[in-house]
Amino acid sequence: MMKWTQVLFAAVVVALGSAAASAQENRGTAEQRAACTPDAFRLCSAYIPDPAGVEVCLRQRKSDLSEACKAVFDHAATGSARGR
Repeated sequence: MMKWTQVLFAAVVVALGSAAASAQENRGTAEQRAACTPDAFRLCSAYIPDPAGVEVCLRQRKSDLSEACKAVFDHAATGSARGR
């Protein structure tokens, strides 16, 4: 029984680690995060620490974003359109 518990624990750790790594990949590069972090704090602090909520907020406030952060979202929009 103890071995089964250890195997189950290891599987849960691997699954959670994979989910965390996947979520981290979706948050952009270090440069993109640096460009948008000040805007996130200035415009969307109510959504921190929820990355998805912050992203939605930033997209909704696009006209208020700094030029650097606007460029991140513009680049993402053109990149995803090319993949279609």
